[in-house]
Amino acid sequence: MRPLGGTSVDYEVDYSEVTGRRVECPEQCGMCCLCQPEVLPEERKFFKSNYPQFLVRSGGPEPYTALALKKGRGSCVFLDCRRCKVYDHRTAYCRQFPYHLYAGERLQVELDLSCRGAWTGRGNDAVAEAKELVSAASDRISKLMAESSAVYREFMANCREAGVYQDPSLLRMSLAENISMFADPAYLTRILDMFQIEPVMTLSGLSPDSRPDMEALEEAGMDLAMESMSSEDPLSVPVYCDPQWNWNMFMAVDGKIEWMVMDDEGELHHKAFADASEIRLKFPEGEGRDVLMSYIRTLNGRDSFMGSVFSLMDENGYEDDMANSYFGCMAVSVLDLLWRMSMLDHFMGIGCGADGVREAIIFYDMDRLDAPTIGGFARMPGNGASGTYQVIYQITYGATRSARFILLVR
Repeated sequence: MRPLGGTSVDYEVDYSEVTGRRVECPEQCGMCCLCQPEVLPEERKFFKSNYPQFLVRSGGPEPYTALALKKGRGSCVFLDCRRCKVYDHRTAYCRQFPYHLYAGERLQVELDLSCRGAWTGRGNDAVAEAKELVSAASDRISKLMAESSAVYREFMANCREAGVYQDPSLLRMSLAENISMFADPAYLTRILDMFQIEPVMTLSGLSPDSRPDMEALEEAGMDLAMESMSSEDPLSVPVYCDPQWNWNMFMAVDGKIEWMVMDDEGELHHKAFADASEIRLKFPEGEGRDVLMSYIRTLNGRDSFMGSVFSLMDENGYEDDMANSYFGCMAVSVLDLLWRMSMLDHFMGIGCGADGVREAIIFYDMDRLDAPTIGGFARMPGNGASGTYQVIYQITYGATRSARFILLVR
């Protein structure tokens, strides 16, 4: 039991995603150094005393102190030849990457699969590292869990009142039994149709679409991916670290995609253009399909994925049944991932086998973890039953390339 302002919370920590995994930090990578980390109050003394010129204030509705980036858009100023010059004094965010601590009804440790060091099978035991991180953040976590548990209780009450509640564990079980559907275009088309029109969707007995509309799937996948790339700010677009350790960025403007590579000094170098409408959506087969289904299993087990579904339900005013929202969100996520795989294949020829799917996951997973969720969120006073939830503590990283600890109170 952990004290919090006169109350106590008892919480479970789930390490299932990182169990049996090893994680290393490849010397050539530097991917995590493209994210701008917040400098916590207890960390500022070192940087103020030694590198005051490299402390900056972030923009946005909740400004915070962070480390500067090269040219305001590149890697951290302390990254030199892909090595950290202040490694012994690196921020808490830097120490935590690639682990993601998500608080909902329990605390769950998730692994950012955009980190190439999570795929090699070498390095440190992931569970041991995760336990150290949880122990080091215990004070913040104990405060967070009291808030997040209350938010989850309120959310579930709202769902029951609106008549859209389903047992999340049963939804996960149903999806686990039917994972192959989400890797099949004939079933994926049917799921994307049904979650919008059926009052309460079920996967049991679902039949495939006899003539899947690949054109409609391509257009939907393109729209999803293009939305994440539609920015002129390099800080706001997805980053893909390829097997040669290049930092690739993709920006979408007027239906075209520009592929660029960022160098170690923050300069962008044009590589190619592509008309988005010319990219054909591809589905993996054989071992590639197995890798895709394994990733869907990972998403199905992530509390943050479930939390992102809950966030959408709250945003939409509890109009959609939880089953429709959950199965629909998974289908949309798979479609986004496959379109990104198809885009990488168009530009780089990665293929659609096991390696191609893995590269697409490396490109996609950081953004997936960056999706808004209700986990770790606290209700702002004065809102109605379907009001907005606000983060009280979270590490975020991904398309916005920001990384921060947030601790707010009501």
